[in-house]
Amino acid sequence: MYNALMASIKINRQHFYHNLNQIALQTGSVESIAIVLKDNAYGHGLKLIAKLASEFGVKHAVVSKTSEAREIDGLFETVLILCDSMVKEEKYTFAINSLDDIAHTQKGVNVELKVDTGMHRNGIHIDELDEALLRIKEQGLTLKGVMTHYRSADELSSELFWQQKRFDEVKKRVVKAGFASVRFHSHNSATILRVKSFTEDLVRVGIGAYGYNELPKAYDRVLLKPVLSLHVKRVASRHLKAGERVGYGGDFRASKPMLVSTYDLGYGDGWCRGQSHTPYITEDGFKILGRVSMDFITLESKEEEICVMRDAQKAAKQLGTISYEVTTALSTEIPRSIIEQK
Repeated sequence: MYNALMASIKINRQHFYHNLNQIALQTGSVESIAIVLKDNAYGHGLKLIAKLASEFGVKHAVVSKTSEAREIDGLFETVLILCDSMVKEEKYTFAINSLDDIAHTQKGVNVELKVDTGMHRNGIHIDELDEALLRIKEQGLTLKGVMTHYRSADELSSELFWQQKRFDEVKKRVVKAGFASVRFHSHNSATILRVKSFTEDLVRVGIGAYGYNELPKAYDRVLLKPVLSLHVKRVASRHLKAGERVGYGGDFRASKPMLVSTYDLGYGDGWCRGQSHTPYITEDGFKILGRVSMDFITLESKEEEICVMRDAQKAAKQLGTISYEVTTALSTEIPRSIIEQK
């Protein structure tokens, strides 16, 4: 038999709102949350998550591209665009990552200056700060915010505090340079889940909003709940005789007569191919038999629907990666829907 069905993703509204509430308890208000929606909202669905966040009361969003910002128009008071050409538009702000960015930005554009306090990925060097502030004035740009990013907030080390101290100096120099009404933000999910006090204007919440606390167990744990679950539908079933093999290369050999079924998920959908000799075990306890194909996996099951993943952190441990990669890799073509479940 063959069913023209495909894998599906279910987004748990109650879990998402639980996570946002936990972050709000750390910051003191929902108004301080900026939801990070880049890369299709970490694979959860850009428009869907943006709408849910807006309905919860979140006022600010962060995306990578202007095209993403266009898709969520009208849902947030501010949208920060991290990596795109800068245009003059009142509702958007654009990240300045270098002195060259300033030189090539037209007068009147709303910008947020990123300062490299130690991650050495993006942002102006801290020694260039005074020059950058001067150039922003001379270029006629509107400085709306100043930010940095922490490289080791989710590790058992003191590097976070070293970077925080450097950013404190940045704040003082910005104020001294005469910039008023500038929002400061440096906290990501790991930082806000780790620190005991919050005194900045925004927290950029990414993976934490989607249910994952990546801090080592040594830290106090804020309970978060995974928002996304991945489900597959049965496509076809067959009886195998003992000794018959499954899939490319015949990596799985049946040790006994068994019923197996193919399900509608593969690496073409963004599911990790993994290693057939250490098979992934689904949330419902079924091993993937043999190699993952482009569009299919094989399981010893006759169930019509199976949950492959409810917790990307657990899945990532099996697949030898991190939760971020598991969720962001999932194809935008997989249908996503909201469920109501505590």
